[in-house]
Amino acid sequence: MSEPQNNVFLPDLCTTRAVLVVVVASELMAIVISLVAGYFEPFGFERLALTSLFIQWIALTSAALVCQLRGRLNRLPQAWAALAVVALVAFDTLVFSLLARVLMSWVSAAAMPPLWHWDILANVLIAAIISGLVMRYFYVQEQLRVKDRAELKSRIQALQSRIRPHFLFNSMNIIATLIRIDPDAAEQAVEDLSSLFRASLKDSGSEVTLAEELALCERYIRIEQLRLGERLDVEWRIELEPESVALPLLTLQPLLENAIYHGIQPLAGGGVVRIAAAIEQGRVVLRVSNPKQDCASEHQGNRMALDNIRHRLEALHGPSVSVSARSQQQHYEIEISYPLQ
Repeated sequence: MSEPQNNVFLPDLCTTRAVLVVVVASELMAIVISLVAGYFEPFGFERLALTSLFIQWIALTSAALVCQLRGRLNRLPQAWAALAVVALVAFDTLVFSLLARVLMSWVSAAAMPPLWHWDILANVLIAAIISGLVMRYFYVQEQLRVKDRAELKSRIQALQSRIRPHFLFNSMNIIATLIRIDPDAAEQAVEDLSSLFRASLKDSGSEVTLAEELALCERYIRIEQLRLGERLDVEWRIELEPESVALPLLTLQPLLENAIYHGIQPLAGGGVVRIAAAIEQGRVVLRVSNPKQDCASEHQGNRMALDNIRHRLEALHGPSVSVSARSQQQHYEIEISYPLQ
C-alpha cells in the first residue's frame, strides 16, 4: 500500500545520502563524547574506537528499522509516528547496551558482571533525547514544506486567474465572428475552448502525459490560428514516446501562449513557433522557441510562467529540475529539463 501523500513525515533513510549523513553525524557524536570523557580520564583512541563502534551500531540499525517501517509509521498521526520512532531507538539502544556489556566482559575474560547498570539507563535516555530532537526537526521541516506548497498553489491560482480573462475575451470575439460565416469552425472553437478551461479548472498539481499536454496545445493553437491566420506557423519535433512521459498539467501551454503573444503577434509577417521534446542523457528536455523583435526584452509574463513551471516541477522531481530562457539574436527559447521517471 502506498503512503498517504498528505502525511509523509519521516524521510527515506534507505538512500545512500541518508546513510552517509547518519554515519557522519554518529561519528561526530562519538568524537564529542570521547572528548568530554577526556576531562575525567586520559583521552585514548581505543575509547574513541569503541565509542564510535557502539554509536554506529545503534544509529545504523535504528535507521534500518525506521526505513523498513517507514510506510506504516507514515500512516500514523505525526505525533504518534514520532513517539514510535523515539521508542524504537530507545529499545534498540537498550538491546545494544546489554549486548555490549556482555561482549566487553567476554573480551576482557572477567567475571560476568550484572547485566543492569546505570550506564545503560543513561545510554537509553541520551538516545531518546537525541531522537526526539531529530523528530522535532523532521516535523518542522514537514510543516515548512506544507506551508510552501500552500503558498505555491495560491500563487499558481492567482497567475491562472490573471491569464484566463485575456484569452477568454479574444476567443469569444472569434467565435462570435465565426458563427455566421463558418458555423463548423465556430463549433470546433467552442469545443477547444471548453477543453482548455476544463484543464485550467483542474488542480494545478495534477500530472498528465506529454501526449495529453500536446493535445491541449494543439487545441490552443487552433484557436489562435483563427485569429492570426497564416501569420502563425507551428513546427513540432517530438522525438520521444509522448505517452511514456509525465509532467504537470499546463506546463507547455502557458509557454506556447507567451511565445505567440510576445513573439508572433507583434510581427507583421508573423513567424514560426517551434516545440521540441526529446530524451537526452536520461532527462526529458522540452523546448519552445519563437522569433522576437530586435529590441524585444523579456516580458514579465515569461518570468511568471517560468517560475510557476519551475516550482511545480521541483515539487515532483526535486532540485535537479532546470528551467532556463535563452535570448538569441533572432529567437527566444525556453528549455525545460527534468529526470525521466
